[in-house]
Amino acid sequence: MQDAEVARNTLSIPWPYPEGAAAAFIAAEREAWRAGKRATWGLAEQDAPLFGVIGLRFRPAHQLAEIGYWLAREAWGRGHATAAVRLAVAWAFDAMGLHRVEAHHFVENPASGRVLAKAGFSMEGRRRGAVWRDGVPRDLVSYAILRDDPR
Repeated sequence: MQDAEVARNTLSIPWPYPEGAAAAFIAAEREAWRAGKRATWGLAEQDAPLFGVIGLRFRPAHQLAEIGYWLAREAWGRGHATAAVRLAVAWAFDAMGLHRVEAHHFVENPASGRVLAKAGFSMEGRRRGAVWRDGVPRDLVSYAILRDDPR
């Protein structure tokens, strides 16, 4: 993943992306799946290279998961993120029996908010200085969808 803008709009993708980071990420996600902590899927069209990732981080004590995703720039604006979010949410509710899925995006990335709204999430508010990224505090916009909400 060698795109500074994609990395800048995520909480945890480093920039520049170090050698070996992808293999380490895949190994960590595999172990997190086995431990019941996360579910992560690669996004690709049939017989095409990977263009993104979507994942759920589980908090079983609260019957919820946090969803996160990124897409390569060439996949932006084509409906892939909305479709992936809808599928992951359906899986969280139908297969995992969760009550709530929540998401957050940097205030400077309103396109992610539009994806979440199209997938049925409701905006819950702005969290000022909620996280640090690249040495500065960043505001987050928080969204959620409940199992009984329209999808």
